[in-house]
Amino acid sequence: MSHVVVTGAAGFLGGHVVEALLTRGHHVLGVDRAPIPAHLRGPDGLGWLQQDLTAQPHEVDRALLAAALRCTDAVLHLAGCPGVRDAAADVEHRRQRDNVDATVAVLTQTPCATPVLVTSSSSVYGGSRWSRPSLEGDPLEPRGGYAASKVRAEKLCAQRRAAGGAVLVVRPFTLTGERQRPDMALARWIEAARAGRPLQVFGTPTRSRDITDVRQAAEALVRLAHRADDWATAGAAVNVGTGQAHTLAALAEAVRTATDSDVPVVVEPAAPVEVRDTLADTRRLASLVGMVPHTDLAGLVARQVAARDAHVSGHEPVEVPA
Repeated sequence: MSHVVVTGAAGFLGGHVVEALLTRGHHVLGVDRAPIPAHLRGPDGLGWLQQDLTAQPHEVDRALLAAALRCTDAVLHLAGCPGVRDAAADVEHRRQRDNVDATVAVLTQTPCATPVLVTSSSSVYGGSRWSRPSLEGDPLEPRGGYAASKVRAEKLCAQRRAAGGAVLVVRPFTLTGERQRPDMALARWIEAARAGRPLQVFGTPTRSRDITDVRQAAEALVRLAHRADDWATAGAAVNVGTGQAHTLAALAEAVRTATDSDVPVVVEPAAPVEVRDTLADTRRLASLVGMVPHTDLAGLVARQVAARDAHVSGHEPVEVPA
């Protein structure tokens, strides 16, 4: 695997995956409708195509993307419309376009034998049930439009797999770390703490999440891409999580500690899309790549706070060990 196409390369997970691939010496073509972000400018081996995956076929850049997908050694399709809580008027249109139609575009333009790794979401499970971690073979019970759109994308991957195509669905669990999206809980809480505002917790502080370090998730995805020869027998999907739960109360306290803040925690009603708990069964991941992400909650939150503060101040972040 020498040449790799990464869609959604400007995104939270995408940027970390690109960095992990470049560190290994791969040639990467990043594809995103956004321009190349500052943290990816300069490294050798990185090309960039600012392109909407659902652009019309006659557009010049679409032809360039199609050529790249035909010639690459592997595709990591990370592009999508994020946001479980997004309630904007056009959100269902964007979810269909970015989570489903974009997946159609990638799968149909990539040769059947070329490995395509597609990121889905742990939200497809509808939370951990039966007092145990979610297994890849569990029935999918998506809550809300975001999770439902991810299930539709997974069905497209199942069709490719049934036709003999090389494809693997990855279901990440609550990714956290530097450059996290501003709508996610930890990013919102850090901003609130820095502004002296209360930390809003939805539902109850005893709800729990499988918090996964984005750096280690990126490492897991790169390792999975290297094991494409094993995808056919491994199963259609792989969880990427830690198998360890952290309560929202613990996460909020880690934010208060890392920001040296005594802001209160305020509990707000949870929307129906909010599941109580998430927890990954990680045995399939461990068997495929020989590693499972581990989250040092205090260290991870401290890293994200340091990165946020450095960005706001305009200075380079001080490296905090993982």
